[in-house]
Amino acid sequence: MTGSVSPDAIISAFWRVLAEGGWRGLTMRGIAAESGLSLAELRRTFDSPHAILEAHGRAVDAAVLEGTIDDPGASVRDKLFDVLMRRLDALQPDRPGVVRLMHDLPMSPLLALWLSTRMLPSMAWMLEAVGLDASGPSGLLRAKGLGGVWLAALRAWEKDDSADLSSTMAALDRALDRADRLARMLGFTETSRVTQPEPAIALAGPESI
Repeated sequence: MTGSVSPDAIISAFWRVLAEGGWRGLTMRGIAAESGLSLAELRRTFDSPHAILEAHGRAVDAAVLEGTIDDPGASVRDKLFDVLMRRLDALQPDRPGVVRLMHDLPMSPLLALWLSTRMLPSMAWMLEAVGLDASGPSGLLRAKGLGGVWLAALRAWEKDDSADLSSTMAALDRALDRADRLARMLGFTETSRVTQPEPAIALAGPESI
């Protein structure tokens, strides 16, 4: 713990500062002030905004994994829908900052590229959470495909102001349908009496949260 402020509290402060001034206006001094810390105290936990973003990504992964309950009766598709919606639920408390970052990404291509390298490991964990192998070349294809589905859901969530996120859920449903069709077309799907189709598919874009 940094002083009397937890890393989670610093991450929340980071998103509030970002929501106010955008990525280009983000400074460690501003984050420290919002957190009620000195720069030296902040440095003991995080050394850059990128480090805070990375910690946030790990926290989101952990929140989804901790809340995942194995349901043998559920299809792989339903499990993927559940884990991706719970990723969005984990972003909801910091929504203003996350949305502002998404708006800023087209003007920050290096940041978008950096975020894309962090997305694939997160998607691999989501695959593991639903019982799909994320290792090797086939696992990489699945992770890239799931990344495409995630980005479609994230873009819908960005515009969805409804309390129940109904538009986001509909967009995620459509993205999973497209992924499943493409997987079948490319021959990546194996079905049997005990397994469901594996929706793995559209290649991920350059941005992710």
